[in-house]
Amino acid sequence: QVQLIESGGGLVQAGDSLRLSCVASGRALNIGVMAWFRQAPGKEREFVSGIRRRDGTTEYADSVKGRFRISRDIPKNAAYLQLNNVKADDAAVYYCAARESLIISTPPDQYPYWGQGTQVTVSS
Repeated sequence: QVQLIESGGGLVQAGDSLRLSCVASGRALNIGVMAWFRQAPGKEREFVSGIRRRDGTTEYADSVKGRFRISRDIPKNAAYLQLNNVKADDAAVYYCAARESLIISTPPDQYPYWGQGTQVTVSS
């Protein structure tokens, strides 16, 4: 089993930056991909970004390309999501997810491990 704990959410003004963190414990060495999803009220949970733990390969949703950056720290079993130039549409609960496969997949049901989520609120 893998446990994921997110942190770093909060209130941010439109145009500002925020950094989310996710730390894995348990069988963290089995993780192939760590990813970030988000879910706004009344909407489906959507893929934001993913990173392959082994070589740092990344994927981004079109809506965040050029603004968000995902990174990982292998010794810390951590993944980070840097949110830059935040927009009102970025407001959501952000979830960290992990899977053992090396493929960065976008459907949420491909990820067996999830954190509790961290809220990002954007003020204009």
